[in-house]
Amino acid sequence: MKDRQVVVVFPSQLSVNKTKSLLSNLKKIIKIRNQKFKTILEDGPVIVIHTDEPIVILSTINSLFGIEKIAIAKKIDNNFKLVVSTITKIGSNLILRGEKFYVQVEGHSSTYLPKDIQLAATTSLIEKISHLKAKPGTKENFDKLLYTFLTKSNAYISIFMDKGYGGNPYNFHQKKIICSVYDEFSAICCLQTIKMGFDVKILVCYHNEDQLLRTVKILNHILPTIVRKQVQLEFFKLTIKDEGVGSHIVFVNVITAILSSIARSNKIKRVSLAISPLIYPLWFVEDSLSNISQKGLIPWLPLPMMDKDLIDAAKEIGLKKFLPKIKEIYKTNFKKKRISRNQTLSLCQAAIKTRKKIMVTVGTKNIHDILDSLNH
Repeated sequence: MKDRQVVVVFPSQLSVNKTKSLLSNLKKIIKIRNQKFKTILEDGPVIVIHTDEPIVILSTINSLFGIEKIAIAKKIDNNFKLVVSTITKIGSNLILRGEKFYVQVEGHSSTYLPKDIQLAATTSLIEKISHLKAKPGTKENFDKLLYTFLTKSNAYISIFMDKGYGGNPYNFHQKKIICSVYDEFSAICCLQTIKMGFDVKILVCYHNEDQLLRTVKILNHILPTIVRKQVQLEFFKLTIKDEGVGSHIVFVNVITAILSSIARSNKIKRVSLAISPLIYPLWFVEDSLSNISQKGLIPWLPLPMMDKDLIDAAKEIGLKKFLPKIKEIYKTNFKKKRISRNQTLSLCQAAIKTRKKIMVTVGTKNIHDILDSLNH
């Protein structure tokens, strides 16, 4: 077999038994972004994409959930001597003077163990690059990782590796859910809802132009994780007097009412709520869940706790600068406040009258497209 570069997708732990769904999402997103590939095939536990543009394909698919890591790799026959020599060749081109390198080999071979390749390739590299004064590192301490994955017939020697976001493939459950984005915490909750494998309908709620702009900027980082060419967004302006912490509780309560109303009119059974008992008082969480259930809907709390992998994913997709705002919410001291049902209903109805629907083609100009559509 003539060696060639391919893109290797490693499913996340949650996706190892859902590769059919992940495979479908990979094909969809590549087609949506108008990119080309030759074949996408499963090879043991990994998915291999044959393409003439591996860098472009990697950048196209690296926003998807359901992936542990993605590699641009050299694909060769699973032959001991060939694998060792290829690792040595690639490693000698990648390792810089004085660096510590670590050869990691995973997967399975019927004729030898991965650690046999690891030892042989490390020894070969020491001899090959002695002039660079580079030396072997450890799994915990290295400057350059030389990663190889073995399948029954093939070996994939990584040239470049990118971390995935984990979770389930988009819309794995084949169920629609509605959520709202209005601040940093709600954005992370929306992200977690997508990560769980739902097809999301997103409402954007705001009370002034500054909040709208900030929310749209945050939303711009979430849209690429949705496997659709166009995403319909609905915008609602809430008019709530600014009375500090108490107004925030009212604001979120009205959003819950809006979510319930729009969910019922769109025949969506599930509602994702951006509330958590770690942040909000228990009485408010329970009231919110009860209000959703009384409407015959199913409430979901996507973030009962903050998941480290989710925070990492939020950082990776560009939400890092918004995370400090979440810490401010954590520090808020909410006091029990009686929320009038008539007030909630009145504010909800007023917000629904401001409803604007726009269709966004996911791309590089999302922010401008959204704001332009809202202003016309």
